[in-house]
Parts: sequence; structure tokens; C-alpha cells
Amino acid sequence: MKKLLVSQPKPATDKSPYYDIAAKYGIEIEFKPFIKVERLSVRDFRAQKINILDHTAVIFTSRHGIDHFFHLCEDMRIVIPETMKYFCVAEKIALYIQKYVQYRKRKVFYGATGKFEDLLPAIVKHKSEKYFVPMSDVHNDDIKNMLDAAKIQHTVGVMYRTVSNAFTPEEIAQYDGLIFFSPAGVASLLKNDPDFKQGDVRIGTLGATTAQAVTDAGLRLDFNAPTAEAPSMTAALENFLKTHS
Repeated sequence: MKKLLVSQPKPATDKSPYYDIAAKYGIEIEFKPFIKVERLSVRDFRAQKINILDHTAVIFTSRHGIDHFFHLCEDMRIVIPETMKYFCVAEKIALYIQKYVQYRKRKVFYGATGKFEDLLPAIVKHKSEKYFVPMSDVHNDDIKNMLDAAKIQHTVGVMYRTVSNAFTPEEIAQYDGLIFFSPAGVASLLKNDPDFKQGDVRIGTLGATTAQAVTDAGLRLDFNAPTAEAPSMTAALENFLKTHS
């Protein structure tokens, strides 16, 4: 492997393990996402016929959800009442809310592990609330089904979407290694280069669903994480390079 594309934004600092790997194994690593997340237009959101102010609480599963919720509300000139409660799957997501509203423990709740199942008891304790769940256009019904089973009043609304970044087949052909972090990234590769032939190109993935997307696309998966031997993507990459360089 001589030139690797990591389909993520470039690290904010020079301390990334990717740079250590590049120096150690003499490979060139570039960072460019195959996908990007963008906010829905006011028109597209309103087409869902959802009134944010009909709800008394919001459930956030990501920072993307927080950003696009507050920006879209601003675009629609909706003033979020001080009484709104916020339920987040993890503390770091809950703390991110401070970017938009004053953080008060009495109205911000979060789970311990980052899994929605661990946030659900807090939601059930506030069963009288009417919940809004901002989502991407690409999501499954797991959260909806758990809220339904717990008899929680809620509305799921799409507020942001995943779209492909533009790559030409010629750009893609310059890499002999590709790392993906989501099924949407794999789909973007094939959208940008429908005639993509893997050949000697090495492909790595993070997560079981991304690995499955590679396999479903008829491509060869060369390394993946997390595993017992490689808990992170950089560990999986280094393990691969150790045995193939």
C-alpha cells in the first residue's frame, strides 16, 4: 500500500496515530470523507408536518442532531422555550448542548454508556413528556420501536441528510487503499465510480454494518475493526501493514 484514503475529515492536530503509521511504513495518507451531512431545507422539513413546539422534550443521539435541530429551528424562527427538556445518549453529547442553550441538570439528562437502551429509563421516568427525535434520512426504526414499546409519546423527524461528496473515478484510482466508516461511504464510492474494480486496492472498515456493506457490494474486505486484536481502526491498519509490507 502506497497511498491510502481515510474517508474522514483531516485530524485537527498532528498527534493522530495515522501520521505515526504513515511515517513508520512509508505510506501517504490523505483524508477526505466520501459523505457529508447537510441540514434539510425549511421547506423539506415542513413537508413532514411536524410542529416542534407541540413537544416538551428532545432526544439527541449525536452532535449532528443537536447542530441541525437548533439551526433549523433558527431558520424557521422558532424560539425554543426555557422549559424544553433534553435527553442525550451520552454525557459528551449532553455537554455539547451548551453551545446553544444554558446547561441545567434539571432539564438535561443522559445515559451512561452511549446506548439508547441505557437512556430509556430516564425517558420512562418522564413519561408525561412529548418527545421529538431529530434523525438523519438514513436511520433504522430501533429507537422508534423502543419508544413505542415503552408507550412514550414521540415524533421522529428527519432534520439532516447524508449526501455523497464528489469524487471522479480518476481521483479514486490514485489510491491503493481505502478506509470506510459507514455504509453510506461505500455507497458513495459506487455512486461516484459505478465501474469501480477493486483489483489490488485494499479496503478497511470500522464497524460490522460497514463491513457488511463492503461484502454486499461484492468487494473484498482486507481488514476491519473493532476486533479483539484491533480495537481501533488505526490498530487494524497497522496490523495489516505489519503482515503485508
